[in-house]
Amino acid sequence: MVALARPRPWSLAAGLALGLLGEAMRLWAAGHIEKTRVLATGGPYAHTRNPLYLGSMLMAAGLALAAATPWAALAAAVYFLAFYPAAIRGEAAFLALRFPEPYAEWARAVPVFLPRLRPAGPRASHFSWERVRANREWRTALAVPAALVLLWTRGRLGAP
Repeated sequence: MVALARPRPWSLAAGLALGLLGEAMRLWAAGHIEKTRVLATGGPYAHTRNPLYLGSMLMAAGLALAAATPWAALAAAVYFLAFYPAAIRGEAAFLALRFPEPYAEWARAVPVFLPRLRPAGPRASHFSWERVRANREWRTALAVPAALVLLWTRGRLGAP
């Protein structure tokens, strides 16, 4: 994506804003999730059943916007369409088996991907910075600034 990028100051600024929104979603979600131990239903999980994926999609959209080329947007869209629907279905099946009754109640109230504006469902989980650390979200938090530095460098070096 960097090789095809044609970043401009406006695209880097807009991409940064969208990317940071995505990372904020991921941080909020990571602070609620206790993978395979407890069904997370509070915070962002009361708006969408897949806030980590939604955050990742926003981050990718931000980077594609920052790159300022339709090829970056196409690459991001193809990646998400190729991998995310199957991952979402697989996780839903796992959660339905692991937490049958709570998952069914939550799934009835909360949409799969596109968030609802008002929270719904049981909202049993609560945010914890310790969970953010345990879920190693700091690694993803470094991705947006690192990618934008690469794109900024590409813009400074100029397009061929």
